Amino acid sequence: MNLLNTIIVGLKEVWAHKFRSLLTMLGIILGVASLVAMAAIIKGMENGMKEAMIAMGGADKVLLQDQDVPPYQEHLADEAPGRTMTDVNALKHSATLLPLISPEMAVSGVTLTYGAKAVNPSECVGVWPAVIDMNLHTLEYGRFFTDLDEEYANPVCVIGTGIRDDLFGAPEDVGHEIVPIGEMIHINGQPFTIVGMFAHYESEKEKREEALEKARGPQKLSGPARRRGWGKRGGWAFWRKNYTVYMPLNTAWVRFRSAAGTNNMPDPHLTDIDIKVAGMDELEPALQQARNILMLTHHTIQDFNFQTQENRLDSINQQIRNARLSGGIIAAISLLVGGIGIMNIMLASINERIREIGICKAVGATGLAVFTQILIESVVIALVGAGLGVGASYGLVGLLESITPSANVPVITRLALIVAVAFSAAVGIVAGLFPAFKAARLNPIEALRYE
Repeated sequence: MNLLNTIIVGLKEVWAHKFRSLLTMLGIILGVASLVAMAAIIKGMENGMKEAMIAMGGADKVLLQDQDVPPYQEHLADEAPGRTMTDVNALKHSATLLPLISPEMAVSGVTLTYGAKAVNPSECVGVWPAVIDMNLHTLEYGRFFTDLDEEYANPVCVIGTGIRDDLFGAPEDVGHEIVPIGEMIHINGQPFTIVGMFAHYESEKEKREEALEKARGPQKLSGPARRRGWGKRGGWAFWRKNYTVYMPLNTAWVRFRSAAGTNNMPDPHLTDIDIKVAGMDELEPALQQARNILMLTHHTIQDFNFQTQENRLDSINQQIRNARLSGGIIAAISLLVGGIGIMNIMLASINERIREIGICKAVGATGLAVFTQILIESVVIALVGAGLGVGASYGLVGLLESITPSANVPVITRLALIVAVAFSAAVGIVAGLFPAFKAARLNPIEALRYE
């Protein structure tokens, strides 16, 4: 009996007992669907995390952070200077491997008002123009700050589209793009003139959804579906950038921080110092150069450290590996349960076909031929179940996406499909071995006498 005929016989056996075969395949179907869906969700999480990391500045961005002084310098803790403009100026003039340095001075507890409308931004920060390249911003309307704005601490600001939507109205509400350049808003009661507005930032999922909406034609949306940014649409990184307010660094210091220190003395500390290296291959030399300079400005007190995006990427990869491992174990258990079901039904099938097997052996069928027939029937059941499971996985992923929409679009990968089908075939082989051995060892005379 050749392989093709054996497969055909196996399919006929499956079709002859359709309901029983479907119940047998159910474990394989659920296992494959869960494995593929789990892999799709994890891939979507990975894409979303990396997309957010890129949106916040890319892999070559490094954050200079405050840290507690090491134990051997505890007696110098009160003298630790923290991050100040002295560090920024020293790095700017001496760190040749750092092409971009961006100091930031955040203003906390901020409320923006325009008439009767108010909004709390994700961040209100005093910055240098270097922040545009550092955080990969795109200025769509107006201008950014000039040297005069910085020198005279002018009350000017640049806002994101989320701020515009809440204070002046979203384009979806009024039917056209609103550009509030020249408008005056109040930041904690102080008047500021809007001189620029960033482009609207959105995830790849949002872009695809908007393209589909345009293809379907104009539709009236209501409620959360109309909101751009956080919530059902968009990830935290894009929401944060859309709800950003920037002002000149000197303006933030003079208007909000000059009397915010201890005993109403000016507070010179910066919230962030972001740096970019010339290339990832020069990361370690660049950080060592920056460390040497900062040890001088901090009087050898090591109250700082560097957080690299490379560390964050390692953390993302570790989370993804853990999620894949746990999801794979759960799906594998489900497939093994399906394999037990296949073994059980194959044993039942052999008991029903003992006389048939005896007749086959009596007319010349070898034990190997019987073994192959039973094994292939087991594999056919597993592969048909895998095929149905692959189809079910697309429906499951679509259902999960509609029930719990997020910025992390599940992505069904070819590798996940191959692994699921291959594992199902392996389960079918393992589950069919014992029944196939049992059938191959049947004595034809005893089999023919079986009632």
